[in-house]
Amino acid sequence: MEGYTALLVTALTIGVVHTIAGPDHYLPFVALSKSRNWSMVKTINIVIISGLAHVLSSVVIGFIGIGAGIGLSKIELFEGLRGNIAAWLLFSFGVAYTAWAAFRLIRRKGHVHKHLDERNDKKQLTVWIIFLIFLFGPCEPLIPILMYPAADHNYAAVGVIALVFAVATIGTMLISVLILLKGIKLVKLSSLEKYQHVIAGSAIMLCGAGILFLGL
Repeated sequence: MEGYTALLVTALTIGVVHTIAGPDHYLPFVALSKSRNWSMVKTINIVIISGLAHVLSSVVIGFIGIGAGIGLSKIELFEGLRGNIAAWLLFSFGVAYTAWAAFRLIRRKGHVHKHLDERNDKKQLTVWIIFLIFLFGPCEPLIPILMYPAADHNYAAVGVIALVFAVATIGTMLISVLILLKGIKLVKLSSLEKYQHVIAGSAIMLCGAGILFLGL
């Protein structure tokens, strides 16, 4: 029983730490929420849905691996592959968004509207892209924690550990996004407002580059 309590504490701790340590868990949401003028409700919903996709995809893969008797090393190898795909998607999205923003800025000769109406976000393409990136993004620290109770066929413990990790991860994502957005509102940078899309794209691109080239 004590062993499982320790695993729950570990899941909670790793969920919080790995989220804070990875800016890609919150900076893209902050950048897009600010640049695309998302409402607070919309931002929260997107963070929660993307966070669920991020965690549950790893949980499902972990359960499949456990059920099929696949070893931890092979599951981690597959998760690493998913991580590379997600990082390249994030980086590519950042590059494309920055290029679009720069072209838009040049075409309009530096004049942009102060607010980009959500209705103009055609077919919510940006939302779907960020969702897919997080769907591919693995929660690599979660898999080893699940393997211990799975080896004892204690699937109730596996489920509880996964739930604790999910709540810790998504909760930390949400708190980080809200704090950063609140902080941005306190800083008056009206002179940079016309560059907000370029800044947003650059922030997303740097998050992807950090994962790919710095191992963040």
